[in-house]
Amino acid sequence: MKSQSALTGINRTLLAVIGLVLLGGGLVILFAGLDLYRRWRLTPPAGWPLTSPHQVLLSAADRARWSSQGWWWPAVIAALTIITALALWWLVAQLRRPHPGAMPVGGTPPTEGVDLRDRALSDAITAEIRNLPDVQKAQARMIGRPQHPHNRVDLTLTPHGAPGHALQQVCDGPLRNALSSTGAGRIPTEVRLRVARHKPQRAE
Repeated sequence: MKSQSALTGINRTLLAVIGLVLLGGGLVILFAGLDLYRRWRLTPPAGWPLTSPHQVLLSAADRARWSSQGWWWPAVIAALTIITALALWWLVAQLRRPHPGAMPVGGTPPTEGVDLRDRALSDAITAEIRNLPDVQKAQARMIGRPQHPHNRVDLTLTPHGAPGHALQQVCDGPLRNALSSTGAGRIPTEVRLRVARHKPQRAE
């Protein structure tokens, strides 16, 4: 939970900083490109980078002066590499779904000092579902926060399995057992159901 809260705080801070930088840069370019300083009779601060549509951020002399330095291109490449690596790390962190980790056991209030790992509960639910009739494959995963866990089940039935009957068995068996064993009032569950295809048969 602490790691998830920290990640949320980092996301908000980064988004706020990036948003302010983009907003500020966009306003500077907009005011210069539309010549708003002259139209609205505004005086930009001294040393402002762009004040009219005919100005550029870096003049030809500045570009030649910086690019002629031996450290310039290695520094640019290193900075772009670091930015790309940080962006990829951030993207992977967003794509990874949070897991409850240790969930309290014993209802409300929970039993003090007794926790259940989300992986253990997922494995128990998976094993029970796989033992049900007409089930070919099954995999349960717990996601969400410890206070609000969610269960996701990927279920593949045999070609002759009945989806409605199978879902009822999952609810009455493994899911009900999970609720009673943890003492939780409810664990929202999403079931992704598939039915295996018939193997082609050769007629003789």
